[in-house]
Amino acid sequence: MSALKPVIGVPTDHRLLGSHWFHCVGDKYLAAVTDGAGAAALPIPACGGSSDIETLLSLCDGILLTGSPSNVEPHRYAGAPSVAGTWHDPRRDDVTLSLIPRVVESGIPLLAICRGMQELNVAFGGTLHQRIHELDGYLDHRERPDAPVEEQYGAAHDVEFVANGRFAQIAGQSRIRVNSLHSQGIDRLGDGLVVEGRAPDGIIEAIAVVDAPAFALGIQWHPEWRFSENEFSKALFAAFGAAVDARAKARRAALKL
Repeated sequence: MSALKPVIGVPTDHRLLGSHWFHCVGDKYLAAVTDGAGAAALPIPACGGSSDIETLLSLCDGILLTGSPSNVEPHRYAGAPSVAGTWHDPRRDDVTLSLIPRVVESGIPLLAICRGMQELNVAFGGTLHQRIHELDGYLDHRERPDAPVEEQYGAAHDVEFVANGRFAQIAGQSRIRVNSLHSQGIDRLGDGLVVEGRAPDGIIEAIAVVDAPAFALGIQWHPEWRFSENEFSKALFAAFGAAVDARAKARRAALKL
C-alpha cells in the first residue's frame, strides 16, 4: 500500500456536446496532476446538488480547481445579471462552491486555477468583475480567439508577488511573466483570503487562504499549459504535489496502512 500514489480530485465541467451532456476536464490539467504533482487524477463529476461531497473528499488527498470557458453565475455573489450569451455552468458551481469550504477546513491541499480562483473567492464571500475589459483603467485580459493556441497561451503581462509571500517563495523571485485568458476577475476579496500577486493594472492574480491548515492557493493565469517548459509552473505543481503527498502519508499512517 505504501507504493500507492496520492489522489487529486479534479471537478469537471458539465457540457453539452452534440445532443448529449458530458462531464469534461481538459487533458492539460490531468497531465499537470500526474506528471507535475506526481499524483493520480480523479475527475469529480458535476452532478450538482446530488453530489455526495463527503464521500468524494474521502477519496482525495488534494483538489485541483481548473479553468473553464464558463463563468460563475452572478447570483452566487449577488452580482448583476450577466450579458446575453455568457456561458454558465450551474452544476459545476453547485459542486465546487459546496466543496471548497470543506476542503480548506479539512486540511486537504487545494490549488485553484483561473475559474477555480474565482470560485475560491466566491466561496469565501467575495465578488467578481464580470467583464474586466469594459472597466476604465484595466487591461484586456482576454485571449484572442482567432490567434493560434500557442499565442493565446503566450506570456501576456507581469505579475508582481507580495514580498515574502508563498508565491514569492515558490518562484524564488518577486516578478514573473504569465499568460492571460480571462474576462472575469476578483472584485472584492473574500473574507479570510489575502492577495499574493497583482497584474500591472492592479487586477488580483494570486491569492492564499490566510489560516488554512494546508496548501490553499489560487492563481488567475494558466500554469498547467506546457507546465514542464516553465520554471515557476514546475515549482508550483511540485509544491502542490508535496503537500498532497504529505496529506496522503499522514492519512495512511493514521489508518496504519
